[in-house]
Amino acid sequence: MTPASGIDPDLTRKERREQARTERKAIEAAAAQSARRTRMLQLGGVIGAAVVIIVVILLATSGGKKEGIPTTSSQKSSEVTAVSSLIKGIPQSGNVLGNPNAPVTLQYFGDLECPICKEFTLSVLPTLIPKYVRTGKMKIEYHSLETATREQETFRTQQVAALAAGKQNLAWYYIELFYHEQGTEDSGYVTESYLQGLAQQVPGLNLPNWSAARNDPALAEQVTTDAQTATSQGFNGTPSFLIGKTGGKLLPFKPESFSEPSAYTPTIDKLLS
Repeated sequence: MTPASGIDPDLTRKERREQARTERKAIEAAAAQSARRTRMLQLGGVIGAAVVIIVVILLATSGGKKEGIPTTSSQKSSEVTAVSSLIKGIPQSGNVLGNPNAPVTLQYFGDLECPICKEFTLSVLPTLIPKYVRTGKMKIEYHSLETATREQETFRTQQVAALAAGKQNLAWYYIELFYHEQGTEDSGYVTESYLQGLAQQVPGLNLPNWSAARNDPALAEQVTTDAQTATSQGFNGTPSFLIGKTGGKLLPFKPESFSEPSAYTPTIDKLLS
């Protein structure tokens, strides 16, 4: 979600996270209700039993989030294939996806459990990555900002797990798979078994080396540094963004949508012009 202007700067960090989480859930609920209302109005001209059946189906399918955690090997294989088709062959280094000399840099601050980050990752990045990252025009840096994850230790553990894959230049596989297989918020789905399962799906990841890298204190420090950077920019929600020409000053970018690529391309194109 975008940072809420109504958040009191005197609140503690934990209180700000809770307030941001509450506001984000309210936005999600309002969006879901609006979508249901729109669909029902579209059905208003249809008469008879068919209307009843369709409305029931729409309400049933639009209410609540479904868990994305695969339960079969074929489902896992499908997710790996989708992620590989998007980023395979693109240079990676640590938390960076793309040519290190790309003229534009986008810093993406996210919480791996954030459902709106999932929406952005699955709806917007499949357009931005082929158009700008694969072509060497832009690089994306992934940074951590705790908003949706309720337990601070869980947040640190999951974010470090992704960064640990970056030690083998595979962090973006882990990040993408996490969002593709994200469970229901506040359900406690992020366990050691879940994190290990994601690692096992990352193509080419050396699991013993990944496990060892998770104990690297520099990665935990990176999570802390990301939080400090986010605070200095006034970010209270995820996803949040900084964008600019590589090597220059990056500025906050507040897109109007987290699901429409058209909310991002004009800004990127302007920087490239």
